[in-house]
Amino acid sequence: MTQSDPIADMLTRIRNAQGVRRDVVSVPSSKLKKAVLELLKSEGYIADYQAAQEGVREMLRVRLRYNEKNQPHIGGLRRMSKPGLRIYVDKKDLPRFYGGRGISVLSTSQGILTGREAWRRGIGGELLCYIW
Repeated sequence: MTQSDPIADMLTRIRNAQGVRRDVVSVPSSKLKKAVLELLKSEGYIADYQAAQEGVREMLRVRLRYNEKNQPHIGGLRRMSKPGLRIYVDKKDLPRFYGGRGISVLSTSQGILTGREAWRRGIGGELLCYIW
């Protein structure tokens, strides 16, 4: 089975795992997914992730975070730029999502960054997703 949008697949797996309160979810590995997960980890949305070999493929095992009331730290995930319709934002048009409580994830020439960090550096890029 081929995936036309691996980032949307990863976000859907995380969303579905949180819906049934799983502690860990497995995602096929790629450099882009590792960069997005590293950003989510640094922003406090996931607890951790690690690469694990499962058969011939490398998988990323993502440990999800929940609060003391067993509510997920990620309130929502929304894929913005898709293979059929890429969305690029200029440095002056960077979105502030969810009143500043959520983050926008951008793919820039300097790597995967939050919208806030891209604004600080004065660069734009492809708007991958929103997380709140």
